[in-house]
Amino acid sequence: MSGSVNLAYDYPLLGAFWTILWISLWVLWFILLFRVIADVFRDDNLGGWGKAGWIVLVIVLPFIGVLAYLLARGDGMGRREYQHAQAQQEAVNSYIRKTAGAPGMSEAEQLAKLSEIRSRGDISDEEFARAKAKILH
Repeated sequence: MSGSVNLAYDYPLLGAFWTILWISLWVLWFILLFRVIADVFRDDNLGGWGKAGWIVLVIVLPFIGVLAYLLARGDGMGRREYQHAQAQQEAVNSYIRKTAGAPGMSEAEQLAKLSEIRSRGDISDEEFARAKAKILH
């Protein structure tokens, strides 16, 4: 048994596999790290000192800090993410309703808004006439 020992890394295909595996694990680690940091700042129930403590723990001892955070507060991460997404969607919907004009606006309010848009030069006289006819019908 005086022969050389072949390691898995001596084979190019296995070397590529291990490289891809390690890169994937690092990418997943950074995604998890940033999700934890985002969740710390997103949580309204956590006070300033609590947030500072978690961030210091995650930065000073990243692996232990992230695992401790997941064990202590991981069950609410999905709920907070969902609430954040709902709040963003509601803000977008509110902006669209405000910009497009709420259906509850009177015809006079809609015509005034349309006239203001035409006076700014955003629409042509022809587009104004079509929109005005649509409002009045």
